[in-house]
Amino acid sequence: MKRRWNWPIWLGFIVAVGGLFSYEFFAQFPITRDFPWANLLLFAIGAALLLVGLFRAFGRPQVYRGKIFGSIFVTISFLLFAFFAYEIFYVLRQVPLSSHAPRVGEKAPEFTLVDPNGRSVALADLLSGSKAVVLIFYRGFW
Repeated sequence: MKRRWNWPIWLGFIVAVGGLFSYEFFAQFPITRDFPWANLLLFAIGAALLLVGLFRAFGRPQVYRGKIFGSIFVTISFLLFAFFAYEIFYVLRQVPLSSHAPRVGEKAPEFTLVDPNGRSVALADLLSGSKAVVLIFYRGFW
């Protein structure tokens, strides 16, 4: 008897890999930026499909394929999830807080920066010709 293709294993692995690589996409939206629930949901769906596939492969090996591939895919998916969780819940928490950043409405400290043309531009120079200057601060860690 010919064994049937065990699609939950393959689909579960693809969904789990999608959970890792879709973080950049989901980080664009405010609802998924602060906590990666969408990525964790993809990992959970992938894990459920992989487990269903493994139970099919090991429970009825004469009917379904996937004992070897299923075990390898579960291991790789677990390692991908562990890497994702380490990066999101540990490494990104190590980024220092911006405690010295100005608050909304607070007067900015005097500074001088270089513009794209290589000329120095001071905040006082910008304020001398107008009443206001719009400053945009990007939080980063380099």
